[in-house]
Amino acid sequence: MEKYLVTSALTYANGKLHIGHIAGSYLNADIFVRYQKLLGNDVLYVGGSDDYGTPISLKAEEENVSPQEIVDKFNKSMRADLKGLNIQLDNFSGTSHQNHIKDSQDFFTDLLDAGYIIKKKLKQFYDNKQKRFLSDRYVEGICPFCNAEGARGDQCDNCGKLINAMELINPISKLSGEIPIIKETTHWYLELPKFEAELREWLNSKTYWKDNVRNFVLGWLNEGLKERGITRDLNWGVPIPLENTEGKVLYVWFDAPIGYITSTKEWAEKLGKPERWKDYWLDKDTKMIHFLGKDNIPFHTIIWPAMLLKQKVNYILPHDVPANEYLNLEGKKMSTSRNWTVWVEDYLRYFDGEYLRYVLAVNAPETKDSDFSWEDFRIRINSELNNVLGNLANRTCVFSNKYFDGKIKRPTELSGLSVKTLKTVHELVEDIGRSYSNYQVRKATKQFMDIARIGNKYFDETQPWKEISTNKEKASETLYVCLDILRILSIVASPIIPISMKTLHDMIGVEDKINWDNIKNETFAFFINYVKRLFRKIDEKEIKEQIEILKKTQERNMKEEKIVEHKSQIDYDDFSKLEFRIVKILEAQRVKKSNKLLHLKVNIGGEERTVIAGIGKDYKPEDIIGRKVPMLINLKPRSVMGIESQAMILAAEDEGKLSILYPDRDVKEGSEIS
Repeated sequence: MEKYLVTSALTYANGKLHIGHIAGSYLNADIFVRYQKLLGNDVLYVGGSDDYGTPISLKAEEENVSPQEIVDKFNKSMRADLKGLNIQLDNFSGTSHQNHIKDSQDFFTDLLDAGYIIKKKLKQFYDNKQKRFLSDRYVEGICPFCNAEGARGDQCDNCGKLINAMELINPISKLSGEIPIIKETTHWYLELPKFEAELREWLNSKTYWKDNVRNFVLGWLNEGLKERGITRDLNWGVPIPLENTEGKVLYVWFDAPIGYITSTKEWAEKLGKPERWKDYWLDKDTKMIHFLGKDNIPFHTIIWPAMLLKQKVNYILPHDVPANEYLNLEGKKMSTSRNWTVWVEDYLRYFDGEYLRYVLAVNAPETKDSDFSWEDFRIRINSELNNVLGNLANRTCVFSNKYFDGKIKRPTELSGLSVKTLKTVHELVEDIGRSYSNYQVRKATKQFMDIARIGNKYFDETQPWKEISTNKEKASETLYVCLDILRILSIVASPIIPISMKTLHDMIGVEDKINWDNIKNETFAFFINYVKRLFRKIDEKEIKEQIEILKKTQERNMKEEKIVEHKSQIDYDDFSKLEFRIVKILEAQRVKKSNKLLHLKVNIGGEERTVIAGIGKDYKPEDIIGRKVPMLINLKPRSVMGIESQAMILAAEDEGKLSILYPDRDVKEGSEIS
């Protein structure tokens, strides 16, 4: 018997669960756990909500409530959504629970005492209007690596790279919309470079990891590890266990994975056996599997193992991190801010949770991004679950009831076709087991549906509706083989659609428990207890309704986006400090490694300056040479992509496209705009 500790990435408690969360870290974990339990292995599955960090603080400020109220509301919502999809964690906790604070502080202290945490003074963005330092997600700007807009001060969702907020291009405070100033503060850093040799050695043993995960980690290591800040200036979080550090808390990425430990301890306490957590976390035979989306790879494969390595307690290290890619919606990237997603809570108002489990499993984003569409959802449910698996169960059970009173015994001898059919089915069962073990959920789903297709083909080839009047024993043999196939399906498909398969198992009167070993057992008689359709067809009208809901949401968002949000008013004296002049563009060329930035040389009435302008997506360099344009020229110079920019071009943005402003007649360069 093997022992597993399985986790799903802790979800930020600033919103409800959507189908991307389910496809990324919950469903694949639940399927793996169910399969391992079918094998009789010892499996503990824990998770919870990530209650700290700036997303929760921002949400609380938006709703004018306390952060604790936010996390309590969404933790409860997540539990309900997971229950609706029959995703069964042994414990679902939250990092704001009291025992988490002590465990997180112990991690910090152990690393500090071991010499892996250093204290540094640094410059940080500060919102002068709000009179507070701005931690990671309170700042947004242009990514310094891929030049995508909307990059946060901790990570860019477009390229996946972690970011030092000070490297953001054109940073803006999310609190006030103002350009932040820079002030000095003090923070503590984890010295990741000290772990590089140990992490490389550990990673070299992980030859079985998924390619997308292993390549991601190797890329990080090859770029060279950097010191990573582990504290933030916030009032919501785990306080630093040091004197005179009021307002300093642990950065959420540091304390969040510790939540796996505290969730396990919480589980043990609920059992009345508070030391049971050690059976998993301190047993070197335990295989810890982290299920998560690709944006969480660096935290679980670099930083988290480093944290575990230098604790006074000898914790186990991750055995595997089978990260999934992203799930898109109707061909477009999901966006919760634009409400372009399917919320689990909303889904469950219309459809059975089993249907979503099946569709997300058969289309799991395991090695590349995949897409969820409502029309594909309808087709999958109708043509596969209903017409293949559901049809096999219904026709077999109805026929058995009608002609044999629901009692089908094993024939004394099976025909060659029957033996061959069951042999093929058992071979597929072996493949399905390997697929589950290797986290290949979409492959396993297609394979069990192939077993159902084999059953339907066998039923059609043996034609029991004809044999019943001339060779009743032959018809009975057909039903026995089909019922045995259904028995096998009730086991092998149960990790993916557990409720339906439990219904099927009970319906055909199988006394054996649902476990993997029983697949090989022969059942000598089936007793049909009742006949019930396992699945229903999805009507086109239902799908049109869902698509219409999405469209209306988009239209509403577009209308909201068209409402101009004005900045705070300023005095005339403030405006008079700005110097706008007409300049002539003398030279223009693209900035290397950027598809957006242009390097300009401009003439301001006898004075030449260099300017970096983010207009490269809308203008070719050769098209703007010689043009006269307005620029703000008394802005303090700043370095962009290693080039000093000494002015700012004026352009209007409309639906994502930039338009440079021009004077309506020829104006001498250097002319002031007033």
